[in-house]
Amino acid sequence: MKYRGQMSTSLLNDRQIHPIQFRKWDDARRDFARRDKDRALVAELKESIRSKGLRKPILLGVSDRYPDVYVGDGHHRAIALMELGVRSFPFHWYWIKSFGVRIEHEPFPYHLLGL
Repeated sequence: MKYRGQMSTSLLNDRQIHPIQFRKWDDARRDFARRDKDRALVAELKESIRSKGLRKPILLGVSDRYPDVYVGDGHHRAIALMELGVRSFPFHWYWIKSFGVRIEHEPFPYHLLGL
């Protein structure tokens, strides 16, 4: 079974868990705010999270080449969580290694976040 953890939303920042598709989280926010489809999705996610919590975990990627952590899937969910001020979120994670990508069953390497 895939590892499923719970992590503090405050770790979604430009130093510890950064967005893979954007340089910074503020860039993601601005990009999503500009597009009707993205703005509507974030609003829909915020409503859903308020009423039911976050059901689909955010997928975190960890590179073994540059020990960094990023959101591989779930940028809209991450923005919604941050805007709502939700304290923690569920996640799965995977390694990106020279021989490929592997969804992990083992606990997350929290030491990579400087904790």
